[in-house]
Parts: sequence; C-alpha cells; structure tokens
Amino acid sequence: MDFEFTEEERSVSELARKILEDFVTNERLKSLEADGDPFANDAWKALAEANLLGVAIPEAHGGIDLGFSALCLLCEEIGRTVAPLPVYASLTLAALPLAAYGSEAEKAEWLPRIASGEAILTAALSELDSSDPNRPTTHAERTSEGYRLTGEKTLVPAGLQAARILVSASTDDGETGAGLFWVAPGASGVRLEAQKSTDGQAYAYLALEGVEVSDADILGSVGDGALRWLLERATIARCAMQLGVTERALEMTAEYGRERVQFDVAIGSFQAFHQRVADAYIQVEGIRLTTWEAVWMLDRGLDARDMVNVAKFAASDGAAHSAFACQHLHGGVGIDVDYPLHRYFRWSTQIEHELGSAKIQLERLGERIASGEIAAF
Repeated sequence: MDFEFTEEERSVSELARKILEDFVTNERLKSLEADGDPFANDAWKALAEANLLGVAIPEAHGGIDLGFSALCLLCEEIGRTVAPLPVYASLTLAALPLAAYGSEAEKAEWLPRIASGEAILTAALSELDSSDPNRPTTHAERTSEGYRLTGEKTLVPAGLQAARILVSASTDDGETGAGLFWVAPGASGVRLEAQKSTDGQAYAYLALEGVEVSDADILGSVGDGALRWLLERATIARCAMQLGVTERALEMTAEYGRERVQFDVAIGSFQAFHQRVADAYIQVEGIRLTTWEAVWMLDRGLDARDMVNVAKFAASDGAAHSAFACQHLHGGVGIDVDYPLHRYFRWSTQIEHELGSAKIQLERLGERIASGEIAAF
C-alpha cells in the first residue's frame, strides 16, 4: 500500500486550507452563529471559484476529476476549520453517486451546477427508528409509473437548502431491493423541518407521505448496490472530516499547553499533560491510518466493507477519547464559547454517532466474524 498523495491532491489540500483559514475564522464563525446563517457563503463562493467543489466531478461536467481521495482531503480541511459548508452534503452524498450511477441527462443537468456552487444537493440516509442505514425502514412501494415513498428521515445535511434530495428506501424485495430515489423538496407529500443537532450545522427532518417518484428518479436501479456504495464513501468522508477535527483540536491543545502558565511554569511541561496529549496523538494517528487505508481500497474498487467498519470505529471511539482529553486539558477555557475549541468537541461528537457509533461498528464486524465471512483479527 502506498498512501502518498499525488502533487495534484496535495495542491487541493493546500489551496483548501488557505481559503478556509482566510474565510472561516473564529470571529467569522461567531458572526454566523449570532446571525443564524447556515453557511459561510463567501467561503463557498471562494471554493467554487477555485474549482474545489468540482474536485471529484468529471471534467466533462465542469470538475477537475481528482477522485475520492482528493475529496477526502477537502473534507479533512473542512474538519480542521469546522467550516459550516455543505461540502459533505453536496459533493459526497450527491455529486459522487450521481457521477457514478446517474444517467447522462442527470449528470449534464446537475453536476456543472454543483461544481459551480450554484446548486446544493444532498441525501437522506439516517432514520429515527433504524441504526443500520443499509436497511432503511423508509418504504418504496411499486406503482404503475414508478414508486411511492413513505417514511421518515432525520438529520438530512443541508436539507432545507437542497434543490434535490437522494432518499434511501427499501422495496418489498428486502435489503437486496434497497434503492436511492431523487425527491424534489417541493413535491406533494414532502415535509421538511429544520433540525438542531450537536454540531450546530444545518440539518432537516424529512417526512415522506406517499411521495410519488418515477422510474427516471431512481439513481441507477433498485438493488444494484448503489446504497452500499454510497454509504461506504459517506462514512469514510466523515472519517476524513473527523481526522481534521481531532488533529486541529490536538494542535490547539499543544499550543495552549505552551502558553498557559500555572505555578510559574507552562502546564505543557507537566508529565500528566504529556501523557494525555500522547494518548490523544495515538488516537488521531489511528484515525489517519485506518481512514486512508479505507480510501486506498475504495479508490481501487476493492471490497472495503470491513475496513470501513474499522475506520469508523477509530473515528468514533478514538475521537471520543481524543476530543475529551483536549477539552479536559484546556480546563474551563475548553467550554468557553468565545474560545474555538468547543466547536471541535461538538463536531467530533456528532461525527462519532453518525452512520453508526463505535459499538455498532464492532457489532457489524463481530457478526461477520461469527458467520465465518471474515477471519478474526
């Protein structure tokens, strides 16, 4: 395995970091939170002008087509700045599966608009009554002209801002019949409500009450594996974002330890401080290693389901320990909302539970070990 990034991928990371550090400062975030703005629109425009929103979109549709690895590098930079931008929603949950499974007409209509930042698309994958997004309880009933969707989705990223929402649903064929369906927010039977969550980002609750969709609204075809394909990449994109969150929080903690003086010496000189930071560093490196190994496998079309579970376990369990240590070492400053660290703890907690917590990842691995599908580690 070679996890070295190409020159183009490194350029994506460097350019994204410069733009985000310029536009998404602590003062800018406080201003957005005070005004109730869902996104940093100036940063979104700057990313679009640099063509970073087209990082994984084919050149024929206005992108630069650097692939999933470059997209994960962009997600990592979003995490480093806890930037309120719909990169995960529009680029990972929508543009990525659209480029892989969409019709030529769908690609031509939407991908250039995503790459330019003109349109935001998203996907609704999480449900209140199911912890396994591979088995959605939202039901798709076959009709003469397509399907009728009934169910509820929660924490839809940028759901109120999206021009279209990709909804996962199961047909009467069970798991093998699960599919992805495009839904227009203004369609009859669609109800969207704003939701608040741990990280303070823009989410929506989505209720589907007999929403009619045509066969043309199916992404790919029912049962073709598109849902699992999307969930694996969505999970790893969030792991990459978690890497950015935890790495920057650790850097802030090290900086604080050098500056904060207690008993006439910097607290960073205390052995207990060293030990906590060292443990957190090991957890962050675990997130890094498992995330990029999963990216490497997915980029090569390998069966990465087990590695995805391992990476998400590290991004959940490891981040929980690391984020707590960083906040604890800051003392009371760590929970002061004027100080930026609190956002990193909140983002880390949100990502920890999305698409399956550490416990759920272990359960999935345990089931496959018990069934003999994989050997015990």
